[in-house]
Amino acid sequence: MSTYRSGDGQLAYEVTGSGPDVVLLHPFPLHHHFWDGVLDQLAARYRLFLPDLRAHGDSEAGEGPVTMQKLADDLDRLCREFEVARAIFVGVSIGGYALFELWRRYRERVAALVFANTRAGAETRDGRNDRLQVAERILWEGAAGFVEELAGKLVSPATRTNRPDILDAARAMGMKMSPADIGAVQRGMADRPDSVPTLATINVPTLVIAGEDDSVPLSELQLIHQRIAGSQLRVIAKAGHYAAMEQPSEFGHLLRIFLDTHAPG
Repeated sequence: MSTYRSGDGQLAYEVTGSGPDVVLLHPFPLHHHFWDGVLDQLAARYRLFLPDLRAHGDSEAGEGPVTMQKLADDLDRLCREFEVARAIFVGVSIGGYALFELWRRYRERVAALVFANTRAGAETRDGRNDRLQVAERILWEGAAGFVEELAGKLVSPATRTNRPDILDAARAMGMKMSPADIGAVQRGMADRPDSVPTLATINVPTLVIAGEDDSVPLSELQLIHQRIAGSQLRVIAKAGHYAAMEQPSEFGHLLRIFLDTHAPG
């Protein structure tokens, strides 16, 4: 993988394809290979940027919590490295959290947005406490048990039954993160801003994608759709939180239709 420097972290990325620019942001605790199943549908028409988010995959965490502000700054730096003026940004889970912050800080870079398997609200009090407890506990328990349990919860029942290889791939990606990296990301997500007020300010074409069996309730994706004027909502059957891995043909098809309609230039 190639790397670039952003603040206090050395960050990894891959670029493939040619055409209008699209940035694909994976969920926690995975990395850029999350997108492998959809690349063939997109790379012939688009230049795809596949970063490993800070602390994920081959990217360093830097110092302190991995905040949404740091992730947005990392994306801006990546755009400057490649002289990308405007791009379509696709964010899954924590990738979506980062895109809300990107919009607040660098909206001039955004041609269109895709929010998948994510939510706009800040963490609840119980959710915040749970994340902070995980950040402490994992330092002495190690990452394996946490990653094993999390991956099992985040895929659909159909995936667990019929595609254990997908579950195995998700676990393997998660194990690239050290306990310290997982803790830094948990602390950053625990204190992420409330992005619900931001939704009404988003005035670029937006697609919202939900998994029928996602651990994130459909109501959270419906809220994003309802508050962003003119947005589209699509629900993928037999898919959980990792919908792009579980149902890559359907996810890629939805992306391709959206990109072909709204790509700049």
